[in-house]
Amino acid sequence: MGVRRGLLGLLVLGVLAGCGGGPTLYQPASGGYGYSEQQIEDNRYRVTFAGNDLTPAETVQNYLLYRAAEITLDHGYDYFTMVDRNLDRSTTYWGSGPNTYLGTGFGRYSGGFIGFGTSTARPIDSYTAYADIVMFRGEKPADDVNAYDAREVVRRLDATIQPAPGVMRRVPEDQQ
Repeated sequence: MGVRRGLLGLLVLGVLAGCGGGPTLYQPASGGYGYSEQQIEDNRYRVTFAGNDLTPAETVQNYLLYRAAEITLDHGYDYFTMVDRNLDRSTTYWGSGPNTYLGTGFGRYSGGFIGFGTSTARPIDSYTAYADIVMFRGEKPADDVNAYDAREVVRRLDATIQPAPGVMRRVPEDQQ
């Protein structure tokens, strides 16, 4: 019986390891994680990036900015402004066990038992970033703190982007 439990435990760990087991990669949304966008007007999009519980908030925000810059450049624009921006945190709790075990045994080995244990629960946070962007042509206004030069965003964030296998990302112009 002990060998069977050990093998079952190894099987479960193997399955979990095969599920990725790391932070959300830069990719189109799949299984609830990754980026997505919705066109609202000709030059306006709602952009979202959702990360799993292993993806830091800063990474989620950077991936959102990077995706907004890609959309801007892909549509022939030069800069974008964020007119609405949010970061949502979702917390779930992972835990184990009831605190007290009570029971009796019947049959060949009968007897009673009582046990006490501790229940542990730890918070697990995951983040989703949202932004409504408006895209423009020309030079970014110097006095607009909500405006981002799309080429500059791609150039500066490119080294921090971890794309999923097969996902193409924009190559910064200084690396072409």
